[in-house]
Amino acid sequence: MISETQNAPLIGLVELPQLKLSDAEGNDFYSLRKWEPIVSKQVLLSNLQAGGFQTKFINLRDGDYEENYGRITWRGIELTKNYVGVDIKTVDPESCEVWCITVNFTLYREIAILLLKHLSSKGKPVVLGGSDPVADPQVYLRNGAAVVVKDKSGAANWPLFNYLLGKGPKEALTGVVLADGTEYRKRKPPFYPEEWPLPSVEVAKECLGTQYWMDPFPEHLKPIGSIFPDMGCDRHCDFCQTPTYGTGYRRMTPQRVLQWLDIQRQAGAKSVVSVSDQFLGRVIFPDGREEVLEIMKGMRELDLAVLWPNGLELRKMTKGRGHSGKREDLTPDEELINALYHWDGRIGTLAAYIPAERPIFGREAYAKLVPWQQHKRIIHTIVRAGIPMISYGVIIGLPDDDDYSLCQLEEALWEVYHEVKAINPDIIFQTTPFVISPILGTPQGEAIRKSGLLRFDDPAIFAGFWTASIDTKHLTYEQVSDWQFR
Repeated sequence: MISETQNAPLIGLVELPQLKLSDAEGNDFYSLRKWEPIVSKQVLLSNLQAGGFQTKFINLRDGDYEENYGRITWRGIELTKNYVGVDIKTVDPESCEVWCITVNFTLYREIAILLLKHLSSKGKPVVLGGSDPVADPQVYLRNGAAVVVKDKSGAANWPLFNYLLGKGPKEALTGVVLADGTEYRKRKPPFYPEEWPLPSVEVAKECLGTQYWMDPFPEHLKPIGSIFPDMGCDRHCDFCQTPTYGTGYRRMTPQRVLQWLDIQRQAGAKSVVSVSDQFLGRVIFPDGREEVLEIMKGMRELDLAVLWPNGLELRKMTKGRGHSGKREDLTPDEELINALYHWDGRIGTLAAYIPAERPIFGREAYAKLVPWQQHKRIIHTIVRAGIPMISYGVIIGLPDDDDYSLCQLEEALWEVYHEVKAINPDIIFQTTPFVISPILGTPQGEAIRKSGLLRFDDPAIFAGFWTASIDTKHLTYEQVSDWQFR
């Protein structure tokens, strides 16, 4: 897709091809879904077009080409690293004046560097953005990036691209690092998602998907749109990179959320994925609870189903709204929970990730968690709201984990499973045991690296949630992996 602005140099926005990590029998160690909705490009395309820039979107997922770029031995198994989609070499590096690559997952670092080296081979500047370049700019600058964007809010974009196209001064740069190592710190306040330009229907169509958690995904809920209604977080969990972005918690108003969702509907979406950092962060503000109710009501009126892969903190679904203290009321807010999780068979919440994480042991790193009995009471209330699918996530492989603590955790998870099934026998309730990933730039990630427990430095392994890479103080990474797949 090329934007309508004519007689202007092209900025090429490239979506990375898909990672495929597999063994000799073809077993996949990464969830290969090529056709998920693409929210990051929807936001960026809209931002640049609103600034008068001419854009070209190239989706390298959109194909069946497969190329090997490496191998790694893990647990004595040789894993093959391939990318799947469109051959990177078919993109003409001279077809755009500036290139832009987003890398939100360290897993994709090697693929991103392959693309970076190709696009920069003819001298055109390549801009890198996303969570991984923010955490480690130098690895991309060493491999040919002209700029790494460290401001994730979008405030850096217009001054940067004006400068790269010779239309603006270097002095206007903000929130970026140049190839020579010069860093222009944030001189402008981060944008609120409310300030992001709305996508055109054409852009929204380009970013629709047909796959997500369920396989196959219900046909009557395709295609799938996407929205990022807030960014940042009010919490400071030590395993999470979000607090390091320096944006604070910023959200769209209900009116803006519904405008964005209506564009998804106009583009043909029958469902949407909300990839919020902390959707319920708004409830800590006056009238924030009412905002949630208004958004969910409006979403239903638009005849859209929603999936929540992130952003719904259990503690904020209580009458205490997550305000920790001795007198915090942890009673489930049934009206709020029903608004969030109701499903009538066609609209409402189709599926959600519930951040159970560590309900029994290893709670210290997770300030947002609630005590076990209150935790279960909230889960029961969610299930009664009618949601048909829950991914119940727990992180294992923390430094103090041993066989006893994981055995106790397993018993607790079975307890929840049986109680949930007693309420709704038809619910799809998947326990999702992710292994800990030492995310770069986080306190937990740094502590793990200093501890000597990390066994792999390959990003396809240590950045994955299905390939254990860290010993605990009591278990080898192989034993942690055995617990994950038992």
